[in-house]
Amino acid sequence: MQPSLSIVSNDDSFVAPSNEPGEPQSSTPPVDGAPLSYPAASPPLAAAAPPPARRKGLGVFAVVLISVVTSLIVGSVAGLGGYLVGREVDSVSTGGQSQVQVLAQSSADSPERAPDSIAGIVSSVLPSVVSIIAKGKTDAGSGSGFVLRSDGYILTNNHVVSLVKDGGDLTVVFSDGDEVPGKVVGTNVSYDLAVIKVDRSGLPAFALGNSKAVKVGDAVIAIGAPLGLEGTVTSGIVSAVDRVVTAGGTDDLSYINAIQTDAAINPGNSGGPLLDAQGRVIGINSAIASLATNGEPGNIGLGFAIPVNSAKRIAEELIATGASTTPAIGVSLDTSYQERGAKVREVTSGGPSEAAGIKIGDVITSIGDRLINDATELVVAIRSYAPGDRIKVRFERGGKDTTVEVTLGKLPSQD
Repeated sequence: MQPSLSIVSNDDSFVAPSNEPGEPQSSTPPVDGAPLSYPAASPPLAAAAPPPARRKGLGVFAVVLISVVTSLIVGSVAGLGGYLVGREVDSVSTGGQSQVQVLAQSSADSPERAPDSIAGIVSSVLPSVVSIIAKGKTDAGSGSGFVLRSDGYILTNNHVVSLVKDGGDLTVVFSDGDEVPGKVVGTNVSYDLAVIKVDRSGLPAFALGNSKAVKVGDAVIAIGAPLGLEGTVTSGIVSAVDRVVTAGGTDDLSYINAIQTDAAINPGNSGGPLLDAQGRVIGINSAIASLATNGEPGNIGLGFAIPVNSAKRIAEELIATGASTTPAIGVSLDTSYQERGAKVREVTSGGPSEAAGIKIGDVITSIGDRLINDATELVVAIRSYAPGDRIKVRFERGGKDTTVEVTLGKLPSQD
């Protein structure tokens, strides 16, 4: 049984409990012993204090939201630069009869890259990737994003723009260095998504892929601005799908039915695209598992992306109305239940589960063909659907298994 974070719920909505006073808020359910979190946003100018570490019960790991504290870079890059320069100016002794032999080197131009190579894909999509600088009243940070529509709509993570929710400035930086003011159109905290609008037209928008078609082992490319280094490209494979991840704190807890990748993802990658081998967006980079116990986390080959199918629906709703919907099954759960499955504590009157015949005490064991190990996995599984979807729910009652069809309801936007 996969370990996961205990949660409680209120009617259709599931909420993670706060930690004890003084304890950092958990950021993800235990995934094979490692805590997950958003990479923190990376303050671009001044050295803003990094956000408090958000930890969930992943053993020795921590799940981190991926925006980053920028000031760390200056010293590191400067030091590296000094080292490289020092190496470069070292002379070669030619005393006595020794001679320096000049090695043959081709003078030919760089070879053409195939359009479907990593270099070919990146050269075509890089203009669609942006960096986002958020300056709040007291803090500043940065993350990544990408052009969703040619008329100026940018998709990113909610935690990238959360610094300006009470006032502040957003700046969108394009790959050519052009800086444009941005405005938040809407956010969905539960999915950790946000849409930004810039006053531009004719922008190169990304093609969106199908995250349901993603298979373990597929090649992927991640693009973003880790540690403020704009236009950074990494590659890897899909390590797992349908990974149960939660990240954030009491006020911004998100549930992600994540695509897991070993492509290097670091603080500052938040909101950047995860691409398939055709250069289509299949996910939005959002969280990483980290061994770090203090300071900024780093890549250990465990990155997590929000599937683009869910992100597309949320973004379309935010653009159309400024708000978005979250699917609801209409139950709350018994978080003290220790066996496999999610035990129903309450059934919402008039809700989807009541209409389907689900009762208090039933233990939900699968949604569609997906086994449900615990309460958190049920929440994540439900949120991979949309309101109005009809799903098969299997539950156990009195030692007998029953399968019913539930038409999902919706929660009002709380963002």
